[in-house]
Amino acid sequence: MNVQKLLHTVDGISTWVGKAAAWLIIGLMVLICVEVFKRYLMNMPTAWIFDASNMLYGTLFMLAGAYALAQDAHVRGDFLYSSMRPRTQATFDLILYVVFFLPGIMALIYAGYDYAALSWRIGEHSTVTANGPPIYHFKTIIPIAGILVMLQGLSEILRCIVCLKTGAWPSRLKDVAEIDVVEEQLAHSEYVDEETRKAAIARAQQIDEAARQRGMGGDLQT
Repeated sequence: MNVQKLLHTVDGISTWVGKAAAWLIIGLMVLICVEVFKRYLMNMPTAWIFDASNMLYGTLFMLAGAYALAQDAHVRGDFLYSSMRPRTQATFDLILYVVFFLPGIMALIYAGYDYAALSWRIGEHSTVTANGPPIYHFKTIIPIAGILVMLQGLSEILRCIVCLKTGAWPSRLKDVAEIDVVEEQLAHSEYVDEETRKAAIARAQQIDEAARQRGMGGDLQT
């Protein structure tokens, strides 16, 4: 298996898990609608729905972490980063992954496993509300999410190494992309003069191209 195929395989795992977890939004929406209906129209609030909605949201949030990393969608202070050469970007990323990411996620997996194991041993239930539901299955998501993020993080480290060797970022497994409406808004704006409009559109295109090269570079066969 070449490096590019390996990277796309890991991206595919993270993407599949993230999309599967996204369906929890429907369950969360249903729970909230049921609770609002019962609380305000029937005057029959249900305590456990509060706990269940927290668990659904927490599970979605944790399992989406690897997907966001695979799509390079985590928040980044890229004011200077986007103007750097790929090798410089890869150097910064590699240092930060080794110094901060690896120790942090390893600690998350280790502590999360102990946290979940203890919860299973004592049959832990929520104490937030009366007669709270069991939460040991929810706490099991912590080490699982940590392992998925670690797997994707190792893939990102490999991407950095490839970029340092070749001078170009290997491609990512394509999925949905953000819709950039800046150009369309500027094109139809009545409050921006033509020169300013053209300059702003050109700048937006430069940023978009830099982001595309960063996350969607050409396929590399190594």
